[in-house]
Amino acid sequence: MMSQMSSRRDFLQQSIACLSLSAIPTGVMAGEKVRHYQLTAEPTPHFFDDKPVPTNLWLYNRQSPGPLISATKGDILDVEFINNLNQPTTIHWHGIRNINEMDGVPDLTQAAVEPGERFRYRFPLNDAGTFWYHAHNKAWEQVARGLYGPLIVRDSDEISGDRDVLIVADDWLINEEEQIDATSFGSLGHWSHGGRLGNALSINGKFAPSLPIPSAGPVRLRLINTANARVLTFALSSAAPGDMPEDQTGNQSGDQAGDPSDNLVLRVINIDGSPCAPFDVDRVTLGPAQRVDLEISDASQLKTLLEISTGQTLEAASFTPVATVQTEQTRLTESRPYYPQPNTANAKLVDIHMQGGAMGNLSSAIFEGEMRGLRDLAMNEQKLWAFNGHIGGYDHILAEINLGEVVVVRVWNDSAWPHSMHLHGQHFWVNSREFGTEQRPLLRDTYLMQPREKADLVFVADNPGMWLFHCHMLEHHASGMGGVIAVS
Repeated sequence: MMSQMSSRRDFLQQSIACLSLSAIPTGVMAGEKVRHYQLTAEPTPHFFDDKPVPTNLWLYNRQSPGPLISATKGDILDVEFINNLNQPTTIHWHGIRNINEMDGVPDLTQAAVEPGERFRYRFPLNDAGTFWYHAHNKAWEQVARGLYGPLIVRDSDEISGDRDVLIVADDWLINEEEQIDATSFGSLGHWSHGGRLGNALSINGKFAPSLPIPSAGPVRLRLINTANARVLTFALSSAAPGDMPEDQTGNQSGDQAGDPSDNLVLRVINIDGSPCAPFDVDRVTLGPAQRVDLEISDASQLKTLLEISTGQTLEAASFTPVATVQTEQTRLTESRPYYPQPNTANAKLVDIHMQGGAMGNLSSAIFEGEMRGLRDLAMNEQKLWAFNGHIGGYDHILAEINLGEVVVVRVWNDSAWPHSMHLHGQHFWVNSREFGTEQRPLLRDTYLMQPREKADLVFVADNPGMWLFHCHMLEHHASGMGGVIAVS
C-alpha cells in the first residue's frame, strides 16, 4: 500500500511541478524589483534581558527574532539560505501563496538542506500583509529553539516607517540554568495534550521590553504569535507598567484580571496577511502562527501591552513615545479583501475528522498502511493524532482537487484540545467568532479550532501543488495531525 501511495505522490508531484512553473513566472518582468536576502541558521547565545547568562538558541543571522524581511507586493524575493546547524532544515514562508517547490516542506516540496549546505529560495510576492518564516524540519524543536522571523509585504501606497510597529511574541520553555529545556522535547505528555507550553514570554526577542512608539497620531501594530503551542490573548492599556490596580494585575484572583477599565479599543484591519472590513474589539486571541494588524487612532494612549490568556495579567511590553515626522496623518490606509467569498453551491466537499490525544476517542489508526492500536502507536512511534483514521504524513493525500475548483474543507475537531489549523499555499474563508460573539467572515491561512468545534474552510484552488494541511501546535503535527491536499 505504501509503494502505491508513494508512486501516486511521485506522479502528482511531477505533474504539479510542471503546472506550478507554468502558472507563476520565475523570471523578472519589467518593473519588478528583486529583494535579496541571506539567511544563515546557526547556534547562537542570546541575552533575553540583563541576566549575565546567555541562552543558547538556534537563530537566523544570530538574531531573535530573525531579520525582518520587507518587500512590496509584486516584488521577487530572493533568499540565499545557509544551514550551519548540526541537523537538516528548511524554511517555510508562512501565509505566502507560494510556488510549490519554494514552500519549504521537506520530503514533500524539497529535499531538506543538510548541514553545511545552501539553498536558494526565489518566488514572487503576490499578496500584501503580515507573514513570517520559520524552520519546517523537526519544527517542534527548531522553532522552539528560535528559528523564525517576520516577513512584511506592503502595498505600494501603504504607510511604513515609524508608524508601523512590529510585535513578535514567543513562548519559551526555559530551565533553571536559563537554557532551553531540551529534556522536554518529544514528551508524550506535551504531545498528547495542548503541546509544549513555555514559562517565559518574549516580545521581539526580549522579556518585557520597551518598544518605541510615535508620540501622537495613528499607528499600525503587527502582532505575530510564533509559539509552538501557546494560545496568546493581548490587550492594550493606557496605564503605565505597574500602575494598574492591584486586583487587576494577576496578583489577585478577581474576575477583572486582564480587563481593566483603561484598556483601549483595538481596531482590526488585517488578519493572517489578508485585509478585512475593519472592526473593533477589546482584546485579540492568536493561536500559534496567527497574525493580526491593529490600527490605534492615537499612539499617545499606548502605554502597556498585556497578555491575559491565563486569566491573569502579564505586562508583556511597554511603549516609549518617540518623535516622528508623520504626525499629520490622521488615519491609516483601510483595505478590503482581494477576492470575495466564493459561491459554494457546486463546491467539492472534503471531510476531515480530527481525533486523538489525551481524553480523546481514538483507539486505533492506520499508520504506514497498517491498522495499529493507539497505545502501540504512542509508545513505539510517538503518534497520537489522526485525520480520518490515518496517522498523517506527507504520503497521506486528503483530497485531489482540480485547479480552479471551489473547495469546502469541513473540519471536525473531535478532540479535547484546541488546534491551530494551517493550510499551505492557499487562503481560505471561515465564518468565525474568534474575535468576540459576532460571527464574521474572515480570510485566513491559519484557523484556531476549539475542542469539538466544526468549521467549513472555503477556498478557490487557484495555486497548483502538493499543499500540507496540518495543526500548527507543532507537537500535534509531529505526532500525526497532518495530510496533503493536492491541487492540479
